[in-house]
Amino acid sequence: MKAQHADSTAPSAVPAAPSAEPPTPGRQIRALHTDSTITVYQAYAPGLGVPAARDGRFPAAWKRDRMTWIKPSFLWMMYRCGWATKEGQQTVLAVEITREGFDWALRNACLSHYARGLHPDEAVWKRALRQAPARVQWDPERDLRLHPLPHRSLQLGLAGDASRRYADEWTVSITDVTALARDVHALVRAGDLSAAEKLLPAERPYPAGDAELAHLGA
Repeated sequence: MKAQHADSTAPSAVPAAPSAEPPTPGRQIRALHTDSTITVYQAYAPGLGVPAARDGRFPAAWKRDRMTWIKPSFLWMMYRCGWATKEGQQTVLAVEITREGFDWALRNACLSHYARGLHPDEAVWKRALRQAPARVQWDPERDLRLHPLPHRSLQLGLAGDASRRYADEWTVSITDVTALARDVHALVRAGDLSAAEKLLPAERPYPAGDAELAHLGA
C-alpha cells in the first residue's frame, strides 16, 4: 500500500491576528511616572504659578492649610483650566512628586462621595471623609477635543497634613507647561489631532495595588 501524502492543494495555515489591546478599566490612574516619581498637574494664576516654576517649590503665598487638587491626567487638566485660558488658571504646572508620597495619599484617602458596598453606611463614610487627609474623585477622562471618554481619571484632593507634605516634602520639581498646553490646543483647533497627540506626555497605567485603590472603588 502506498503511503498517504498530504494534499498539496490544502490551504496553508493563516497566522493568528495579533490580539487587540485590552480595554481601559473603568477607573484607572494613568500618569507620567518613573520608578520613584509621578507627575501631576495644577493650574494657577501667573502670580503664583510663575514663581513656583522658577524656584522649583511652592512659595509662602501658597496656602498650605487649604485643600488642593492634583491631577495625573494632562488632558483632564486641560479640560479643567480650558487650555490655560480660565481666570486664575493661566499657568499650568507639571509637579513631579515622590511616588512614596502619592501612594501614602492614596492609602489614606476617602472617596468624596458615598458608595454602597464600599462603606458600611453613610454615617461611617461621612466620619471617614472628615478625618481623611485626602479625598478622591473619579471623573470622566477626556480626549483631545476634551470630550468625555468611557473610563474615568483620578482627581486627588489633599488637605491638612497631606497638603503641607505635598508642598514641602513630596515635591521634586515644578515645570511650567503652559506653552505645551497652548501648542497642543493650537494643533487641535487646526484639526491636526495626530500632531497634537505626539506632544502629549507619555502617560501609562500607574502601578498602584489594592492597598492604594481597593477602598477607592478601583
